[in-house]
Amino acid sequence: MTTLALCGGTVAAGLDPVELTSSDVLVQDGRIAAVGTAPAGVPRRDCTGTLVLPGNVCAHTHLYSALSRGMPYSLPPPANFTQILQRVWWRLDRALDEPAVRLSAMVGGLDALLAGTTTVIDHHASPNFIDGSLDVIGDALAGLGLRSVLCYEVSDRDGAGRAAAGLKESIRFAAARRPLARGMVGAHASFTLSDRTLEACASAAADAGVGVHIHVAEDAADQADAAALHGCRVVQRLHGTGILTSAALLAHCVRIDDAEARIIAESGATVALNARSNMNNGVGHSPVTGAAGAGTAVAARPAVAVPGDRVALGTDGIGGDMITESQAAYFRAREASLRTPPSWPLDRLAAGARAAGRIFGEPLLGRIAPGAPADLVVLDYAAPAPLTAQTLPGHWIYGCSPGQVRDVVVAGRLVIADRQHTMIDAAELAAKARSESLRLWDRLADLPPHPFLPAGGMSP
Repeated sequence: MTTLALCGGTVAAGLDPVELTSSDVLVQDGRIAAVGTAPAGVPRRDCTGTLVLPGNVCAHTHLYSALSRGMPYSLPPPANFTQILQRVWWRLDRALDEPAVRLSAMVGGLDALLAGTTTVIDHHASPNFIDGSLDVIGDALAGLGLRSVLCYEVSDRDGAGRAAAGLKESIRFAAARRPLARGMVGAHASFTLSDRTLEACASAAADAGVGVHIHVAEDAADQADAAALHGCRVVQRLHGTGILTSAALLAHCVRIDDAEARIIAESGATVALNARSNMNNGVGHSPVTGAAGAGTAVAARPAVAVPGDRVALGTDGIGGDMITESQAAYFRAREASLRTPPSWPLDRLAAGARAAGRIFGEPLLGRIAPGAPADLVVLDYAAPAPLTAQTLPGHWIYGCSPGQVRDVVVAGRLVIADRQHTMIDAAELAAKARSESLRLWDRLADLPPHPFLPAGGMSP
């Protein structure tokens, strides 16, 4: 493994709480060896005038959406969330094959790294290419030097056979424990999962010692389906089937009530908020926003909040840029409540790093401290006002941007240097992706809307 010293920068050793110091950071054997003055004779990278931060974690994404930018759309415009799934995403995932999955992962992974994201927690679906799909993604991301947590999205919407195959794929991948990748059991959402399949996911996850990564009450359709078919609310159903554990990752949690928030809090599960996606789909704003260090609600509801250290952020497939995502999420939370403090987005990013750290068995992930995994970002940010532990949140919200990311280190390896990837030809990748996207779009044009509908009287 390489040795590298990042010298002369302002170092944010932690984000929750913010710890700021002017130090060198010595990286050896994939870990941070020291924070202080780098010894003579080691390779050095001048970071004078920069901000050195822990790498960001995207706690919920869909890399398979990377080739959908500008995708042609000729069907009637969707009028609700269910129609968005039927007419867009459930058509796209059925069009994916091995080359499209690989290039989507590479494009999405590179975008994440260039924006300072060092870990992605991905939720994958490709019902016509299930077996081996996670290996394809894992290989692509490893080739970029990106840390990842992967799962296959189990769902009954494409039949029991594909649901069983998806669960098998998640468990097989989770057992492999690659150097830069771990696995979870993926599950789509309560409204596309039978009791039998949901219970199988919970049982398999428990046997494998991993958590379940699932969408929870992203839209009212999920709650209406649970009420109509199961006589309860979504979180109550998930709790009853054993899905909610301290290792579970719950995406969205938009349409939950106080009682459901209490169940989530007691389970120890992590919630991944996805503000930009929720706004884009018009599904609402999650009340589970956490609060800086207090574990109480920022917004008026719910009465019992999920503790702040268990509320992270994801993009839900809108790229891998967690700087922009955290800023947008802050403004959305601020709109919901003026009690939202400036430290809120940094707290959420720290929570995402803790979630990834638990999965990797690395409690220091997300910190710049001796012994921590060397996942670092160098931000070329010339602060126009004093930069201190107290002022960093304001700089982050109003001044920082992904375009300032200069260098990225993952597991001790310099994967982005001077805004360029050190291991692949980005221009060549973009050319391949453009060609593959046209092939993908041609297949997509032949696919009708997905016929699956949730119960509960939601309009088709």
